[in-house]
Amino acid sequence: MLYLIGLGLGDEKDISVRALEVVKRCTHVYLEAYTSILGMASREKLEEFYGREVIEADRELVEQGADETILQHAETGEVAFLVVGDVFGATTHSDLCVRAAERGIPYKVFHNASIMNAISCCGLQLYRFGEAVSIVFFTDTWKPDSFYDRIKCNRDNGLHTLCLLDIKVKEQSIENMCRGRKIFEPPRFMTVNQCVEQLLEIEATRKEGVYDESTLCVGMARIGTDTQQITSGTMKELLDVDFGEPLHSVVIPGEMHFIEKEHLDFFAKSVTPVEGGG
Repeated sequence: MLYLIGLGLGDEKDISVRALEVVKRCTHVYLEAYTSILGMASREKLEEFYGREVIEADRELVEQGADETILQHAETGEVAFLVVGDVFGATTHSDLCVRAAERGIPYKVFHNASIMNAISCCGLQLYRFGEAVSIVFFTDTWKPDSFYDRIKCNRDNGLHTLCLLDIKVKEQSIENMCRGRKIFEPPRFMTVNQCVEQLLEIEATRKEGVYDESTLCVGMARIGTDTQQITSGTMKELLDVDFGEPLHSVVIPGEMHFIEKEHLDFFAKSVTPVEGGG
């Protein structure tokens, strides 16, 4: 039996009671450790609270080695696969369900809060969001801009855009990959400031007027924890805001209902009331 369990956004205690009961009886407990991080809890804290050894599962293990580990154990015992946020926040987890089903392994899902629904704590209503976009770290030779077209589509339709910011965990340099050396780069987590810089860089290149330095945005950090931070302001203003530790997200508002504007005013960097999403 395979249990896919969402952990929520805060710490080890955000797991549901039913899911905790399952974890405590599982023979193997894996923690997916590459699409997100749990804001206020280490693996050691999880182990202490759950009373079980927690095995960190990196991308290679889940996407290439699950057949010989996670799924093999689930054929003969009960296995928990822990995911920060909600289980289906990444396509990898859907793939794991498909592979389990193909092997005749039953699975059960325990949902939890994720950034995809908790983002509404900034005051913008969930049903007014369009397609979410991912913003990856640029390199000197690689600056993907497919997000620009999606933001444009959302704004053309008056919809808000959630920008999910890049996470680099257990990544190798090109040199180490080519040489076959298992040497990994230090973890990197994109900040609100870096995201805004890259958004503006692509606007300067594309010049389609989708947004500019005066466009209202919302910078958000550590949502779901006791230290969460929400600050709204223009893109230019957010460049100078210190959002602290990861994880960060950015929202570009579309057209706003007056209640959304009033709520968003609580988080304004300046004292000027929000006039609109443009």
